Amino acid sequence: MAVAAGRPFLAIPGPTTVPDEVLRAMHRPAVDIYTGELVGITERCQADLKRVFGTDGRMYIYAANGHGAWEAALSNTLSRGDTVLVLESGRFARGWGEMAALMGLKVETLEQTWEQAVDPVAVRARLAEDSAGAIKAVLVVQIDTASGVENDIAAIGRAVRDSGSPALFMVDTIASMGCVPFDMDAWGVDITVTGSQKGLMTPPGLSFVAAGPRAIEAHAQADCRTFYWDWTFREGEEHYQKYCGTPPEHLLFGLSKALELLFEEGLDAVHARHRLLAGATKAAVERWAQGEVLAFNVADPAQRSGSVTVVRMPEAEAAALRAFCETTCGVTIGGGIGALSKRAIRIAHMGHVNAPMMLGTLGAIELGLRTLKIPHGAGGVDAAIGHLAQHLAG
Repeated sequence: MAVAAGRPFLAIPGPTTVPDEVLRAMHRPAVDIYTGELVGITERCQADLKRVFGTDGRMYIYAANGHGAWEAALSNTLSRGDTVLVLESGRFARGWGEMAALMGLKVETLEQTWEQAVDPVAVRARLAEDSAGAIKAVLVVQIDTASGVENDIAAIGRAVRDSGSPALFMVDTIASMGCVPFDMDAWGVDITVTGSQKGLMTPPGLSFVAAGPRAIEAHAQADCRTFYWDWTFREGEEHYQKYCGTPPEHLLFGLSKALELLFEEGLDAVHARHRLLAGATKAAVERWAQGEVLAFNVADPAQRSGSVTVVRMPEAEAAALRAFCETTCGVTIGGGIGALSKRAIRIAHMGHVNAPMMLGTLGAIELGLRTLKIPHGAGGVDAAIGHLAQHLAG
């Protein structure tokens, strides 16, 4: 017997639920790519994205996923043989480094376990040792969806500057932009990359790179540049040059509406909503963990991310729980990836999500734990409700 009929819930860390308003905005005919309405949409999206990023820098829009933004950031600012320092805190900073290696860059990794955030003190110390300035860029992810870690980008930015290193500071915000606070210019970030399919509530297929003055300066000497990603070409006068060809029109229609929705709610309110729903999720997991089968991947509560919660559990139980939630309840939760493949579940609380959606997701998980007789502390959903009630009370 199943109770899955009705609208399914997607609670994976990307792609996320697309608002109906965004879907409706995309359901329209194509328009001229050279003049008129689409030119204005591009200009408006670029300006609105700068507000979300917190930057006065240049904004580039790519028809690509987040990995495309990674390549654009590297290819536009670095030269073959340059060294980049990867700050590991999960799967994705290391993946960015693997891309760099394939592009002919030298990669050094500041290694650590997946259970903790990057240590700014260690970053400062390593860069201070590099007296010759061999390290040309520092790569870090604000939120890693494989580990559930949230890094303190402001603190890492201070560490990079205090070290005296000339390295460019590059930050991946694919799982954090539009979910948690980010202030590119104030935090000393030179390049920020993100994608459309998570906190920005738009279908997959767009990625974005914001470049500050130091990144633009480095671009002039970069020899990893290729035609499609090249910033110089995309600064051309013709509108199609902004996309190195035909613009992804319908995704832009959707993005424009999604950004409008963010500003209607207000960025501070968006961040507060995510913070509350993340807290509710963590309150539930903390209660379930009392059964000593489930456990947070990230030990320090202050380092657990505001957009996804990663919960370690045995492989058989994780698989059974995910299957129960999807097949019986119509709720899709994420599985572990990378080092946690098959040994974790991932509960997303990002993007177009509200209290009923999160409480429904947590309820399906708790129903699965009880039905499958997986040992767990009782009352996880009640703890989540208690967390919300405490913070929403007058």
